[in-house]
Amino acid sequence: MNIKTTLLASTMGTILATSTIAADYKIDTDGMHASVLFKISHLGTSWLRGGFDKFDGTFSYDKDHPNDAKISMNVDTTSVNTNHAERNIHIQAPGLLDTKEFANATFSSTKFNWESDKKGTLTGTLKLHGVEKTVTMNIEKIGEGKDPWGGYRVGFEGKMTLKLADYGMTKNLGPASQTLELIVAIEGVRQ
Repeated sequence: MNIKTTLLASTMGTILATSTIAADYKIDTDGMHASVLFKISHLGTSWLRGGFDKFDGTFSYDKDHPNDAKISMNVDTTSVNTNHAERNIHIQAPGLLDTKEFANATFSSTKFNWESDKKGTLTGTLKLHGVEKTVTMNIEKIGEGKDPWGGYRVGFEGKMTLKLADYGMTKNLGPASQTLELIVAIEGVRQ
């Protein structure tokens, strides 16, 4: 082996040893180890809580390079569920989600910024009610590891506040109900 070949082999070995490929994960909606929830004030006297029963998504993640992570999600807004059928219809109506016109909401990440191995922020594009906006949510890594079925999982939770009017939802719900908190909890199964 000549010196050029030795140097090339050494360089390639170093590149391969130091490069990492993020693993791809599917959000575990089959086992319902994920949720898209919200809470909003009801007349300033209590919290109304609800969520969406149908959604899916994927993400890539490497714990050694967490800022390179990416995520995309799709939410079926017609699946809104507040455990009250009449209220679900009210939320699906024009002025709020208007699910006949806007049956899906989507999110696609543009940037992760981990401040520690457990906490950070996630920025991306949220399309809701036909309006696209850049949003940032606080995120927390819950944990990762092997599962009892031979797979590998990682979980996160994110929270952010949304102003309804920013997304063209104009129904007057009172001054205490102009914003809602969105909570996204995901557990991904490595593919």
